[in-house]
Amino acid sequence: MRLWPTKGERANGVCMRDQLKIGILGIGGRMGQALAAAIEEVDGAVLSGGSERPGHELIGASPNIYDSAAALADVSDILIDFTAPQALEAHLATGKALVIGTTGLDASHHAVIDEASKSTAILQADNMSLGVNMLSHFVTKAAQALGEDWDIEILEMHHRHKVDAPSGTALMLGRAAASGRGVELDEVADKVRDGITGARKAGHIGFAILRGGSVPGDHDVIFAGEDEQLILSHKAGNRRIFARGAVKAALWLSRQKPGRYDMADMLGLKGE
Repeated sequence: MRLWPTKGERANGVCMRDQLKIGILGIGGRMGQALAAAIEEVDGAVLSGGSERPGHELIGASPNIYDSAAALADVSDILIDFTAPQALEAHLATGKALVIGTTGLDASHHAVIDEASKSTAILQADNMSLGVNMLSHFVTKAAQALGEDWDIEILEMHHRHKVDAPSGTALMLGRAAASGRGVELDEVADKVRDGITGARKAGHIGFAILRGGSVPGDHDVIFAGEDEQLILSHKAGNRRIFARGAVKAALWLSRQKPGRYDMADMLGLKGE
C-alpha cells in the first residue's frame, strides 16, 4: 500500500492531510534553503514553515517564518535542525519529533538528546548523506577484518568557512573504525601532530584536516598495511545530498516510536 500521495495528487489537493508537515529550524541559512528545496522534491512531505532569529538575513524566499521553535512546532509534524549546538536544548523542549544534523555536539548535548528520546522520536547523525553512512558501515567492517596490522588515517577537507575540526563526519568515521576494533575513539585518536612526535603508535587512528575553497566535504579513510593501501572515500558535490538524506530521515522517523535513532537504523544496517 502506498503511504504517500504522488506529486500529481498533491497538486490537485488530494490526500493533503496525509502529507508530513516538516518544519525547518534555521530556514534562512544555506542548509535551511537546501532543506526547503529537498522537501519540495519529494512525495509525502510539505514545508510547514521555518524558524529564524530576528534580524537574520534570509538567503531565499521562505514562507511562514516563525520567531521561535515552539511556534514552528505547533504547525509541524516533525522538525529538522541543522543550526547550532547552543540551540539544541530549546529545540528538544518542543517535544516534537526531531531530525538533528547539527555538528559540534559534545557529551552534554548527547545526554540531553538521550533524555528527550525517552518520550520523543529523535534521529541524530553527524552526517545525513546516505553515501557517508554506507561508508561508515564499510569502515567498521574493514577495521574489524584487517586488525591492528593496518594503520588507519582519516583525511577530511571542507570549505574555508567551516568552524569545527575535525569534522563531525571525520569523527563519525573514526568511531566507526574504533568500533570495528572494539575500542573507544578517545583512547586511540591522534588529532594533532606537530614537531617531533615519535613513531606512530600501534592501533591509533590519525586525523588530517584540510580547509579551503568551497568544498562541501571530502573524506578518505586510509587503511595502510605492508606494501598496500585500502582507501575508502566519499566526495560530496553539493550540500543538497545532506538535505535529501535529512528529509528521507524525517519521513522514516515519522513512523517510529519514541527513541533515539541514527541513519544506520533508517538504512537497516544495524546487525549487518
